[in-house]
Amino acid sequence: MENNYYAQNLNAQKLWQVYDTRIPSVSRYLEQETAFVREQMKKTDAVLELAAGYGRIMKELAPFVKSITGIEISKDNVLFGEEYLKKVPNALLLTMDVHDICYSDSFDAVLCLQNGLSAIKDEFPETFAAKVIKALKNGGKAYFSTYHPKFWEQRLAWFEEQSRKGLIGELDMEKTKNGVIVCKDGFRATTHSIADLEKIGRSTGCRWQIFEVDDSSIFLVIEKQP
Repeated sequence: MENNYYAQNLNAQKLWQVYDTRIPSVSRYLEQETAFVREQMKKTDAVLELAAGYGRIMKELAPFVKSITGIEISKDNVLFGEEYLKKVPNALLLTMDVHDICYSDSFDAVLCLQNGLSAIKDEFPETFAAKVIKALKNGGKAYFSTYHPKFWEQRLAWFEEQSRKGLIGELDMEKTKNGVIVCKDGFRATTHSIADLEKIGRSTGCRWQIFEVDDSSIFLVIEKQP
């Protein structure tokens, strides 16, 4: 449902409006999440971003890496992103379902940010994580982020702002609780707990760590080993 929702209803110019927020804590969350990843990058890195939207994060990270490729399911987002990224020569945005990725030993870093793992909605996230790890070079790292439980009130305010803008449906406040936001049009936004991320990390057989960033994000970082 969520993949189709983003592809059909919340794309291109509408998706841009999601990040044009007037909530200072949400702006800080977006900045801190990108900053955490940026600080890990090297100028020699080839980076892949999954569910990249119109390239917002790609544009921010591009000056700090050798190249950055984005995968996005919405053709409208990719068309919008081509214009958005036209002055970023080391960025490439492709129309592709992330479940169809078939890269092998190709990237120094793979990013699945801003609760992307929940939005992608794989029935078995451990299986999806295995595909992501396969795309990494030896020594490369995968970054998965989700919302911190302490960020619930700010996240709820952000979704209410999106609803007022007409970007998503009216929130169903009776069903919105315990980290899950539900809209009356059927949209449902979930998260992963630290325990969920730990389970995914263990499933890969790789070295992994959990990081809490600014009480707004939780990151699972997995390093592929030879």
